[in-house]
Amino acid sequence: MSAAALVLLLAACGGGGGGRGGADGTPTAVPAPVDTIEPLTGTAPPVLPATVDSADGRRVTVASDDRIVPLTGGLSEIVFTLGLGEHVVARDITATFPQAARLPLVTRAHDVSAEGVLSLHPSVVLAESTTGPAEAIQQIRQAGVPLVILPPATSLEEVGPRIDAVAAALGVRPAGDRLRERTAQRIDAVRQAVPAGTRKPRVAFLYLRGTASVYLIGGRGSGADSLINAAGGVDAGVASGLDKDFTPITSEALVKAAPDVILVMTKGLESVGGVPGLEKVPGVAQTPAGLDRRVVAVDDGTLLNFGPRTDAVLRQLAAGFHPKAR
Repeated sequence: MSAAALVLLLAACGGGGGGRGGADGTPTAVPAPVDTIEPLTGTAPPVLPATVDSADGRRVTVASDDRIVPLTGGLSEIVFTLGLGEHVVARDITATFPQAARLPLVTRAHDVSAEGVLSLHPSVVLAESTTGPAEAIQQIRQAGVPLVILPPATSLEEVGPRIDAVAAALGVRPAGDRLRERTAQRIDAVRQAVPAGTRKPRVAFLYLRGTASVYLIGGRGSGADSLINAAGGVDAGVASGLDKDFTPITSEALVKAAPDVILVMTKGLESVGGVPGLEKVPGVAQTPAGLDRRVVAVDDGTLLNFGPRTDAVLRQLAAGFHPKAR
């Protein structure tokens, strides 16, 4: 099974103990949920036109959702789960679920191809305020395509409003209400099942792109901090005083963070050469997590989406942070 299909738990012991993988010293693995979407059924047809507020201060009227282009994987996830997947005509590289695989790739979140988007004659485009470049967004707008911008989500509290905003833009508010309620119930169920009464492990989220020499540690507002806390951990970056969302990794920063567990995205882990390469990142080998080889890797296309599959992400994290409870 590929790394993208696994949550790798490179320890057999929890709570910051001294486990070093399985009995023979090799990594153990917890299979991740199937990377697929569970659409709502029995939803009412869209009620359009719909006029909504865009995050850039504009009022946008959407007259048709026949050809939807979501410019991030997280937005694609919500649109598909609302039952509108058949109307989606393009995808971002982070839309990794099978239902989107057939769609043409038009963006890598920060590298939108305006020409590629417009060639598909979209009736509505959904983006986030971090989507770019700005010139591409402006070009799409100037072509007369309704474009709704949403703020990026960085906490569990923003999951519901995010679903509401997408549903409102596409004229399916009742479906949005159902999806928000279903998602909240599932997230609450996972949070209630997180082991209580045990020492919470310190978890450092490392954003890695070895091919681009990008090595960052998450702090307050990274998005991972909210997930780590909900899954029964303590964000090591925040606890060590990192008030920015991301800070370049240094040996000093990692040693100060002193994580018991390191959280990474699967492609980030692959980009540094897997666990052996991760151990060469400055400071990793000197942390409790590095010494005990405790690494949890979650698929890039789900970790920070903050959407209908966030409950599955929390379940993966809780299994990785508290392996004895499995």
